[in-house]
Amino acid sequence: MKVLLDECLPFDFRHSFPRHDAHSVVWAGLKGMKNGDLLRAAESAGNEVLVTVDQGIHQQNLTRGRLSVIVLKSRTNQLEDLQPLVNKVLNALEMIKTSELVVIRPSEERDAG
Repeated sequence: MKVLLDECLPFDFRHSFPRHDAHSVVWAGLKGMKNGDLLRAAESAGNEVLVTVDQGIHQQNLTRGRLSVIVLKSRTNQLEDLQPLVNKVLNALEMIKTSELVVIRPSEERDAG
């Protein structure tokens, strides 16, 4: 699967997904784009999933395109806080549907409500 990591994620996080074609937004030449433009450009470049910690991505309409989004909720965007989420991301990549938004939280965090 072709996975694009948002610029808010550490560059080396891509090594966490060896079975996938994972690259950073910076590597893809899409750095600095706003969410809507980034989603369109990522899809146009053939990416299937965008992984981000940007909570504002929820405001985007994903139903028109083919790109799916995985939002990571972690304490920080540092590698040591993201690594515990890798197995959940890998599982999500196996099951994600086109245009789906998946939110991944640390095991100890629960939804309020």
